[in-house]
Amino acid sequence: MQSLTEEIQSFSRMRLRKQCTRVTSLSGRRIIETWRGSTITVVEDPTPPEKMVGYVPDTSWDLQVGTVMPYLLLGSQDAAHDFGTLKKFKVSHILNVAFGVENLFPDLFIYETVSILDRPDADLLSHIQVCCDFIQQARREKGVVLVHCNAGVSRAPAVVIGYLMYCDGQSFDAALSVVKSARPVSSPNPGFLEKLRSFKSRMNGSKE
Repeated sequence: MQSLTEEIQSFSRMRLRKQCTRVTSLSGRRIIETWRGSTITVVEDPTPPEKMVGYVPDTSWDLQVGTVMPYLLLGSQDAAHDFGTLKKFKVSHILNVAFGVENLFPDLFIYETVSILDRPDADLLSHIQVCCDFIQQARREKGVVLVHCNAGVSRAPAVVIGYLMYCDGQSFDAALSVVKSARPVSSPNPGFLEKLRSFKSRMNGSKE
């Protein structure tokens, strides 16, 4: 019976089974990576696109930025990662409410990161105060703040709606209308909408 040391010494990479991985690059190029041992072979994937199963990657950048207020902008992580867009809109502050999205220009902009999961049961309202404080800071400093999440569809719009209700005194319906006019793709998840609808009554109750 071989010892573990003898088995390791007699091991050959050539005994490994061949492994294949299909990769779609950001440019849309499809390749197949084939590994056997330590050798990798890369070839073009001949499979017609219509026969491929799975998601179709959206390789276009979403640089659309919605102007909610002169000092308050709304967008996606693409806008937050594109220096030209940030410069164009004179952004000075960036509120990142995504989860796991890097702040790319820490030496050039003032950042606040509030990691929020895009789940209906996430406690959105517990984050509104710190988000509002940061937006108000940018406003006091005569700056322009970009609020973004990953896609700029659910979390960032929800936070901006909360800000408009909490700091600007707007109703839920009015705040939602302003946000959708600024960024039409805005669509907070149902749980966030339910929490925001009840937000006004909670604020009124806390003031009594």
